[in-house]
Amino acid sequence: MEQEYDIIVLGTGLKECILSGLMTLSGKKVLHIDKNPYYGGESASISPLEELYKKFKTPGPPKSMGRGKEWNVDLISKFFLSTGQMVKILLHTEVTRYLDFKVVEGSYVYKGGKVHKVPASEKDADASDLMGMFDKRRFKKLLLFALNFDIRNPRTHHDVDPHKTTTRELFHRYDLGLDVIEFIGHAIALHNSESYLDRPCVETISRIRLYSDSLSCRNTSPYLYPLYGLGEIPQGFARLNAEYGGTFLLNRAVDEIVMDSGKVKAVKSEGKLFHCKQLICDPSYVPNRVRKVGRVIRAICFLNHPVKHTHDVSSCQIIIPQTQLNRKSDIYISVVSFAHNVASDGMYIATVSTTAETTNPEKELQPGLELLEPIVHKFVSVSNLLVPNEDGKKSQIFVSRSYDATNHFETECEDIKDMYQRLTGTELSFAGSRHQSHNSDDD
Repeated sequence: MEQEYDIIVLGTGLKECILSGLMTLSGKKVLHIDKNPYYGGESASISPLEELYKKFKTPGPPKSMGRGKEWNVDLISKFFLSTGQMVKILLHTEVTRYLDFKVVEGSYVYKGGKVHKVPASEKDADASDLMGMFDKRRFKKLLLFALNFDIRNPRTHHDVDPHKTTTRELFHRYDLGLDVIEFIGHAIALHNSESYLDRPCVETISRIRLYSDSLSCRNTSPYLYPLYGLGEIPQGFARLNAEYGGTFLLNRAVDEIVMDSGKVKAVKSEGKLFHCKQLICDPSYVPNRVRKVGRVIRAICFLNHPVKHTHDVSSCQIIIPQTQLNRKSDIYISVVSFAHNVASDGMYIATVSTTAETTNPEKELQPGLELLEPIVHKFVSVSNLLVPNEDGKKSQIFVSRSYDATNHFETECEDIKDMYQRLTGTELSFAGSRHQSHNSDDD
């Protein structure tokens, strides 16, 4: 094995694999090392089921759970918006060749103790029990404005300055009630705090567009999820890398990151020295280069029934906006099932997650857990939200952020794009996709 590489990547989490794939495609020589014997790092899918019980130090699984190998359980469950950035990356790299996606069957928001379908079209708005008659009319007007909005065409702006008018002012202009603002901001635009209200409205308009465009491609919900779980994606990138000459070493300890005048020079692994010009890694490999900015709590729940009030769908996303519970952060629920080949027949996997705000984080998930009752088995974890201390330009060590509590990939995509820009000095663009046949968002 040659010892000289352009880039070494430590960890096979989703973000590391995507960046490594992008670098390999651009002609860089990449070595990928993971201390774990499996792909995926923090964002792995665990299979067989026995491994999950072992990981959480719990006796089991009971016979009623079916065959262990029928399960693929995501440690961090997230969905893709069908016209979102993550799908564009997968199409651009052609990793879609190795994956099969299924549309998530419903998108719901919690209000007043029960779940309601998120309305994101005129037809949905008319049928929605989230709004009264006047609110429906106002909501449809805003939706129409957002869908016809074109940043390059001032005639579509209707006297709104997209860079100066705040979202709060935009909502006020359409005379939207607080309830409507809540589900637009949190369940359609997918903001995870209230700060968006005082930022320029162009951001929220484009997020409403993204949700609506994703929905119109698919109809039941704007979300996609891969068959056999999210762990398929790092493995897809591993195959892509191998195809382009990248090297993967799994189950291999990293002894030391060797520096020279404040810049990365090599990685020492099991006594061997591998030289590199740049290093990409997740926070677990460089604890001294990251800081804690919060905690995320997740509960993986096994159910033997669909979630109540979701029309018995086999998969869905539910958002509980923070204001419903007097919190600062939303609670997210993602539900997948045997329909995605991730659980044995008739079984469902629901993941509830939020940013911890108290010293008793499990209690914070309670409103989400109550929607899932009865729960067959529950695995709870609390993890630190870690971010890099520096941008990596001096050390050439580029560290990804921990995965947040949201159950979609848009924030993780921002991190990938930001890291790509710092690594290469250029913006990640999908304009010149490598084969025309893979340019379409409808692939």
